[in-house]
Amino acid sequence: MEAMKRANVPGPGANVATLRKDHGFSQVALARRSGVSVSLLSKIEVGDRALTHGVAASLARAMGLTLDELLGRTSAANLADLSHAIRRFDIPGERPTRPELLPSEVAALNRHRWKSELAEVAQKLPSLLTKATNNAHGVSSPEAWTLVADIYSTVYWLAARHRWMYLAELATTKQRLAAERAEPIAAIVALRDDAGTFLNSGDFAGGLALVDRAIVLAESSLRGYDRAFSLGILHLRGLTLAGRLKDKQTVNRHSRSAWRAAAEFQRDVAEHGIHFGQENTATHVMATFSDMEQHRQAVRTAEDLIREGLTLPAIRTAPLYMNMARSQLALGDRDGALDSLETAWNVAPEMTAVHPTSLELTRVLASRHRRSNPRLTRLARGAGIFL
Repeated sequence: MEAMKRANVPGPGANVATLRKDHGFSQVALARRSGVSVSLLSKIEVGDRALTHGVAASLARAMGLTLDELLGRTSAANLADLSHAIRRFDIPGERPTRPELLPSEVAALNRHRWKSELAEVAQKLPSLLTKATNNAHGVSSPEAWTLVADIYSTVYWLAARHRWMYLAELATTKQRLAAERAEPIAAIVALRDDAGTFLNSGDFAGGLALVDRAIVLAESSLRGYDRAFSLGILHLRGLTLAGRLKDKQTVNRHSRSAWRAAAEFQRDVAEHGIHFGQENTATHVMATFSDMEQHRQAVRTAEDLIREGLTLPAIRTAPLYMNMARSQLALGDRDGALDSLETAWNVAPEMTAVHPTSLELTRVLASRHRRSNPRLTRLARGAGIFL
């Protein structure tokens, strides 16, 4: 498979004016229809304010668009091999000659995922998905189908990073089908990822409803370690969704429950490609502070985490720095925001190059700087934004 192509998106906020005009809306009309103030809309369009996911979802709905259409998808690489593997989910093929190696291959895939090595993940997925699916059809064991469901979770993750929502939704559909034949926890992970498609599409209320359903299932079907882990990752998903809605009561409910689950783990663990524990819970709480515009609290939480020494992989560390930059920029600390954004690039360059938050922050920082800044110019070029 070809390597991932870089994003050709000049920052999500820059799309707003173009799409607004294409759909025949004045600023006043779009502001009224979306519930966003004219002043904020104007500042987003010219680059004085960063476009948040919550505001983006409101603007997208007002124009009859999906969130990924407003934020801008990255260019799709050659996905023919991966599409072929997904399409043949129900057509058994030849079993792999050494099926005992599949768990270690999935573990290696997850290591690339945790490092946010998107191109490497994309290259390895088609073959591994085909082998695992063929093996699961052959042995028909819950363990084999759990492995298939875990690989589809990674397909969802890759698609969500690039905002290929058609592929993300297809992946979670196949993931749920695999989970029906797998170990009980696979169904919970599938529902968590399915709620992620609602998050990525801007349907935050729908995602919360799905999380609540998954929590009931986890509480009734799981025990011990699996139950604590499952409830933890579900409450973190609910926390993020509620934060995008600015629903303080629901944010507090999911936050308390996530911390309660995290207390059962002395250190963060990784299961089914997903991290959970006290440190990861803190990164999600910090991001939600930023979504709720509690920016000073967000920065303090991030600084505390960094001071204590982060142990999470790039997949979690880079978003922490992006969200820190978002709050620093909102507080008027442009230099701090640039420092944090540079750190995100250093930690996970492939993810940062396509992430809508980093693209938007780069656009706004460039707009606010009145003179040339070599550091900012370098980041902008890396993201395909030409100043």
